[in-house]
Amino acid sequence: MYFLSGFNTQFIQKFSDFWLDFQKQFVQSFITGDRWLLYIKGLGVTLMLTVLALILGIILGVLVAVIRSAHDQQKAGRKNSLLGFLNFLCKVYVTVIRGTPMMVQLLIMYFVIFANTRNMVGVAALAFGINSGAYVSEIIRGGIMAVDAGQMEAGRSLGFGYAATMRLIIIPQAVKIILPALGNELITLLKETSIVTVIGLRDLTKAAMLIVGKTYLAFMPLIAIALIYLIIVMILTWLVGKLERRLRTSER
Repeated sequence: MYFLSGFNTQFIQKFSDFWLDFQKQFVQSFITGDRWLLYIKGLGVTLMLTVLALILGIILGVLVAVIRSAHDQQKAGRKNSLLGFLNFLCKVYVTVIRGTPMMVQLLIMYFVIFANTRNMVGVAALAFGINSGAYVSEIIRGGIMAVDAGQMEAGRSLGFGYAATMRLIIIPQAVKIILPALGNELITLLKETSIVTVIGLRDLTKAAMLIVGKTYLAFMPLIAIALIYLIIVMILTWLVGKLERRLRTSER
């Protein structure tokens, strides 16, 4: 009985010490000096960077995918030399971007190509957009090639040109096929933005690192941003799933 009483006392004491330490870390990581504002501002930068990069990535991805698909769908003996050259450039772009690390691309973009600018958000958005465009192009190209070839012929028989057929018939069908992969690319892009700390951009991860440098307490800030990323990813996953279900319903 005495042993159990002593064990309970030790447990209560340890829990009390843990709770006091937890409160101390929480106050120092969020309350003192209004440090919670750093997380809010950092989250804003992360989301803005993700949206800008996503828009650029989709634009580049669609252009590259259409060029490569058009080249692959040419009939034998009717090859277009200009389209062949553009396809070559697109293949080089996709190969180089997919074959080199994102961090290296970001460093080259900021410290080499745009060495005289301090617009870190613009440079980072451009770097991430170009990187995302290479992956999006392959996703979209796969979706376009998965659409039955008869759809293109049907569009042309209705009097549509190649561009109009792609825009009105092929790409809408391809979107339903590639939506899960595009959702994964968006989630990957969101998480990859955390590496912008290497150029000093104050995103969500940089905010946590600044607070760790001030408090010398790593647990609370890092766990906090991990939870924030997790919640955003869960919301995005739910939205993509809901959109998928709505598209499937519209087919019936």
